[in-house]
Parts: sequence; structure tokens; C-alpha cells
Amino acid sequence: MLSIIVQWALALPTSVGPRQSSIIPSYVIEYAPLVWLDSTEQYNPGDIGAQLVYTRPEVNFTVIPNPPNPLTLNNLNNLNDDSSASVYLTSIDDITTNPAWLNGVKPDSTGKTEGARSCAIIVNDHGSGLVDAYYMYFYPFNLGNTVIGMVIGDHVGDWEHNMVRFQNGLPQAVWYSQHSFGEAFTYNAVQKQGQRPISYSAVGSHANYAIAGTHDHTIPGLNLPFGLLLEDHCDQGILWDPTLSAYTYAYDAAANTFTPYDSSIPTNWLYFTGAWGDEQYPTSDPRQREILGISLTAKYQSGPTGPIDKQLNRTNVCPTGETCIVSPVLTARKS
Repeated sequence: MLSIIVQWALALPTSVGPRQSSIIPSYVIEYAPLVWLDSTEQYNPGDIGAQLVYTRPEVNFTVIPNPPNPLTLNNLNNLNDDSSASVYLTSIDDITTNPAWLNGVKPDSTGKTEGARSCAIIVNDHGSGLVDAYYMYFYPFNLGNTVIGMVIGDHVGDWEHNMVRFQNGLPQAVWYSQHSFGEAFTYNAVQKQGQRPISYSAVGSHANYAIAGTHDHTIPGLNLPFGLLLEDHCDQGILWDPTLSAYTYAYDAAANTFTPYDSSIPTNWLYFTGAWGDEQYPTSDPRQREILGISLTAKYQSGPTGPIDKQLNRTNVCPTGETCIVSPVLTARKS
């Protein structure tokens, strides 16, 4: 009952009051999550724009003729004219050779990914003092989980995120994305450094968790406290402060438009609706492996879509389709 009350209290208001100015609210930075990367992490956050240097746009494993040259964050959305849902930013290198760019940039002693813009902060002001801030984390590569001695779920490009819901400048709840699902907690429940929420990035997969340790996600939507088959692991390795290397934007849900808080930064890339990595290789590709011919167990899977596809205008803290339980206590399970 308590969780249902919390969920109701954190939903959008029925009436909409004045919205904020074009200056990013200071509290969005002051209460921004800090991310602990795992101590064994090889695939660190990476520069969003650099992904375009090492990939080329393909549809059905065929390079798009005459794409923008060079392809940049300022013109990436032009690819939407080419059956955008099927455009994949495909690695020029054979990823089985583990080219260095897949490793991203390890945060320095200050928590900054020096020389790499590895985060996008997107602010949706619903009015009446209700503001959702999305902290979008980019990694050049996702390492999957090991099942029956085989790694499944590797893919080029990886977008994960936290979302913090604010009311009148005060944080109310935090969403932690985990693969295609996630968990939500009240702000008071989560671990913090000072006033900033802590997020633990699972080694390889970069799923976000509110507590360190082992998390089983075999059953979609459940973060089990015991191991079954698909497990994420996270600990306090290197602390990453995404705000130190972030692009910042306001999002107008009614118009579906993004406005940069700094006019000098690129914006058009946010409208790209294709995938930020390779398309899942067919079984005819010698690099591909599947368990018992099941496509969902493929070693190499398709890259993810970007921030525009992460439900930036939510009624509840959780995305639509999630059973939205905003837990007032830290638990291993969602429900």
C-alpha cells in the first residue's frame, strides 16, 4: 500500500502551471547522480560524437549511399530520411579484434572523462514545479552476460540512464535503467554522496543499480536477490561524475523538440531514430553464435536506439509499460 501511495504522489499533476526559463535549473546539477563503474570495467563511457568516426550508416548490412560526409552530431538526423528505424551505425572495424575505441575513456581522479562528452542531460519541465531530469550515459560497447560458458548480448553502442523527478526544486524519486527494464526508488531511500544519488554501473552491461553486488535479471522486470542465469555485477571501482562531460538540453514534449542550454553544442543528433551500433549479425556470419538456435541468445545483438526513444515524457517515474513501484526502501527486487 505504501508503494502505491508513493507512486500516486509522484505522478504528474492534473493541471499545468508556469514552466521554468531557458537556463538549466541549478538543482539538476546539484542533485545529479554519481556513477560507480565496476573495478573490473573494460568498456568505459565514451564520446558521443566519436562513435560517428568509427562507424558508418548501414541498412540491411549495406552502406547507405552518399551519407553526410563527414557524419557529425550536427547532421546525424539526416539519416532519418533513409528508413530511419532500420539505420544502424555499424563499426568499420571488426569488433572481434576489440579495437581500442570500444574501451571508451576511463574517468580521471576528478570523475571526468577528459576529452569525451559522454553524457547528455535532458530536462523536461512539466509545469507546476514538476521537472524530470534525464541523465543519459553513453558507452561505445556493451559486454553481455555469460550463460553456459558463452557470452550473449554483446553490442556496439550502449545508452543507459538515470532519471530524477523533482518537485519545486527538490528531488522526489530516482529511476535506474537496467537493460530494457529498471527500478525506481524514492530519493530518500537511495545511497548518496552528499546530496547526490549514487548509481552502480554493472560491469560490461552498464545496467544501473541502486546498490552494489550481484543482481539477477533472468526474469524481465525482476531484480532477484539470488542467482538464476543472467547476472550483473557492480562495485565501487572508479567514480564517474557525468555532469563534468555533459551536453545539456531542455525538452519540449508538446513539440518534441530539444533546445540546448548552451547554443554552441550540437543538437540535431538527438533526433536520430536509428541504432547506435551494428545490426544483429545473421547466423551465416562466422562471428555469430546462438544457444540452440535461439535469436535472443545471440552473442552479438543489435545496438540500441538513442535518448529520443527513452520515453522522455513520462506520467510516472517509470516508463510506460513498467509496473511502476517507487520503493521507499532499497531492495534487490522490484516488487
